[in-house]
Amino acid sequence: MSGAGAHVIVLGNEKGGSGKSTTAFHLAIFLLYKGYKVATIDVDSRQRTLTKYVNNRLNWCHKMNLDIVQPEHYHLPIARSDSIRENDKEEFELFRNCVVKTEQRADFLIIDTPGFDTHLTRLSHSLADTLITPLNDSLIDLDVMARLDPKTGDPIELGHYSRLVQRARKERMVIDGRTIDWILVRNRLSMLSSRNSRFINSGLEKLALRMGARLANGISDRVIFKSLFPIGMTVFDRVDSDFLGSISAKSQQNVQNEYALLVEALKLPIIGETDFSFANNML
Repeated sequence: MSGAGAHVIVLGNEKGGSGKSTTAFHLAIFLLYKGYKVATIDVDSRQRTLTKYVNNRLNWCHKMNLDIVQPEHYHLPIARSDSIRENDKEEFELFRNCVVKTEQRADFLIIDTPGFDTHLTRLSHSLADTLITPLNDSLIDLDVMARLDPKTGDPIELGHYSRLVQRARKERMVIDGRTIDWILVRNRLSMLSSRNSRFINSGLEKLALRMGARLANGISDRVIFKSLFPIGMTVFDRVDSDFLGSISAKSQQNVQNEYALLVEALKLPIIGETDFSFANNML
């Protein structure tokens, strides 16, 4: 099981609230509008945020009689055997079946993982071609990646998640001799420079160098996402202004531009420009 027929993008981080599911869904819709076949798998069987986003979209399209792009989506339920070994075996088979179904007919497979270590989290990471780790611009988020020297910002000790990625990279090398392109994405960046912000940036640069990862700026914390989630829409969809309230078209365009820069930084195997030439789908 290697997902060789599709480029596998995994959203991973052991810190909740970093924007994994929102980023996963927006990337899926972006790629769909670009003409690619996209499948998504939600292995976060507790919160199921990505699955809720997909269901909200399906329900809204049915209610409003909309015909717009949808990913091929799979959600993995919790295995409830008393045996951890049996649970792991059941989850592996469910996950394997989803990957096998999609790997030859999808161009991209996007996997959203939970904010804690599970058997499926580790398995998903070992399959990643591109690993995206969203991080809020805070010392708390940085702490789950590594413990830093408070004066120099040098990594003193890797966090649990960083070690998980190290193991996944070794496993991936064994599977097909390839490595994982790991991108640390800074979300909710502060508009104002501060000592903490500079310290975080310096610490992440040093950590990325040590871990063989890359850095990219992500998405600002904007009100528009709170309006879009209940109806399953993204900043790439045409959305009636009644459902965006006071949010301006300019705000939507700003988020689109942020995603354009992010997609460009990810260096995904896509043809053509990463701009939003499909404007007829949007506001």
